Amino acid sequence: MSEDGTGLPRILLVEDNEAIRGAFSILLEESGYVVLQAASGAEALEAGAGSLPHLILLDLGLPDMSGLDVARTLRAREETRGTPIVALTGRALETDQAACMEAGCTDYLTKPIDTEQLLRVIAEHLEA
Repeated sequence: MSEDGTGLPRILLVEDNEAIRGAFSILLEESGYVVLQAASGAEALEAGAGSLPHLILLDLGLPDMSGLDVARTLRAREETRGTPIVALTGRALETDQAACMEAGCTDYLTKPIDTEQLLRVIAEHLEA
């Protein structure tokens, strides 16, 4: 499954908050995933084009561009068109969820993130 020789799934974690990114990275690595990190939309697009992730966790509130624009760009690329994108956001309105799905996100989780739910959603999308 992995091109890096580990045999582990790669997750691209796009989160501008360093503390949250660090905590999620530890959780994911301890759960058996290789974590690629990005702190901005530009970094996410660069990382998405490099060592291709098997799943993307995408914070929608990025400092340089909208997470929805990142999702649209990733969906437009051949290499990430089918990669599951799970939006992470503090906004829980139905219109926000609809906007995520229209932008190409596969799933939507609201902050604060329940870690058990996060790991369950990741496993479901990687198995699909």
